[in-house]
Amino acid sequence: MIRFLTLLLMCQLAGEVITVGLGWLVPGPVVGMVILFAGLMVKGGVPRELGDVATGILKHLSLLFVPAGVGIMLHVGQLEHEWLAVSAALVVSAVVTLAVTGWIMQWLGGAQRR
Repeated sequence: MIRFLTLLLMCQLAGEVITVGLGWLVPGPVVGMVILFAGLMVKGGVPRELGDVATGILKHLSLLFVPAGVGIMLHVGQLEHEWLAVSAALVVSAVVTLAVTGWIMQWLGGAQRR
C-alpha cells in the first residue's frame, strides 16, 4: 500500500518539477495526473492496490476542504466587499465546467458507438 501511495506522490512531484521547470501555468498535480494516467494506459489498467489507496484517500477527501474553509473565514471581511465578483466567478466557472464535461461525454459516447 505504501508503494502505491509513494507512486501517487511521485507523480505529483514530477508534475510540480515539470511545471516549475518549464514555467507552465498548469498546476503540477494536474500534470502529475496526466503522468499517472499515461502510466496506467501503458499498464492496461489500475492495479487493485492502487485502487485501494485511491479509495482510502477519497474516503477522507472532506479533510482537504478544512484549510479552504479556514481561509474563507480568515478573509470574510474581504469577501463582504467582493462578493459579487466571487459569485460571478463561481457561477461562470460552474457553467463552463458543466458545458465542457457534457461535450467530452458526448464525444466519448460517440467514439464508443463507432
